Amino acid sequence: MDLSTTYLGLKLKNPLVVSASPLARDLASIKQMEDAGASAVVLFSLFEEEIRHESVELDHYLNVGTNSFAEALDYFPEYEKYNIGPEKYLEHIQQAKKAVDIPVIASLNGSTMGGWIEYSHKIEAAGADALELNIYHIPTDAGVSGQEVEQLHLNILTEVKKHISIPVAVKLAPYFGSMAHVARQLDWAGADGLVLFNRFYQPDIDLDALEVTPNVLLSTPYDMRLPLRWIAILHGQIEADMAATSGIHSGADVVKMLLAGATVTMMCSALLQHGIGHIKEVLDGLQTWVTQQDYQSLEQLRGSMSHEHCPNPAALERANYIKALNTFQQYAP
Repeated sequence: MDLSTTYLGLKLKNPLVVSASPLARDLASIKQMEDAGASAVVLFSLFEEEIRHESVELDHYLNVGTNSFAEALDYFPEYEKYNIGPEKYLEHIQQAKKAVDIPVIASLNGSTMGGWIEYSHKIEAAGADALELNIYHIPTDAGVSGQEVEQLHLNILTEVKKHISIPVAVKLAPYFGSMAHVARQLDWAGADGLVLFNRFYQPDIDLDALEVTPNVLLSTPYDMRLPLRWIAILHGQIEADMAATSGIHSGADVVKMLLAGATVTMMCSALLQHGIGHIKEVLDGLQTWVTQQDYQSLEQLRGSMSHEHCPNPAALERANYIKALNTFQQYAP
């Protein structure tokens, strides 16, 4: 059974990619990912704020902003103990490339246009096979329109693509007025892939200390419903590859995402919970299912249950919505 796929122009042996996480800090762990069957790895993000650590603003980002990502977790303990900096990050890319044969995808989270451009160029020079733009932007100014937020994403992608030649993926949040429109605009702007979706953690309030505290929760299989839906909607509407992330925990989850139209599936939380060896279990589950269903390749099943194959997707969505509510009511007390 051929499980190979192509993501961002990279030939992969299967659709299981390790998403950006603390696990990718250690070269031995990256090697374990390859040995367990992962087809590629996304390194943890390089944050522009780390580079400009002399700025007074850094303290805010270290203690608040960085815990907004699934990959963060204990991402920044004390700054003195964790000063990755651009040189160390670039060196890490080079060392990872030497340690494994699978593609190494870098991740960048910039805060200025100059930063996006400068460090994407350095990441390419360091030998990364591709770059994931980890765009984190929550517009808190009521004067900023949704159109301006969308344009910011387009501007970042367009400028980065002008300065590097390696493939570029954009990791998106689902919080847009028209997700399909944004996806198409990014596709037309040259995105080689879209990663759906970034999980922004919401802060909590410590009632004893009266402080705002980070609240990190690992994903569960229920979290895959949102990317599953949007990948199914976007399949056939855009040319860019789609990577499914959030809630991928089993071989069955991978199959569902492929049926919806995903090119690859990315895992983080499941590996943090069960260990890197869990990759093999997920891969075995995928292999078993496709073999039992007598598929010869992933291309045969990819997108077969997407909205593209429904003559009236909008009607289907409304029908499923009504059916879900009615079914729930039948069992409600």
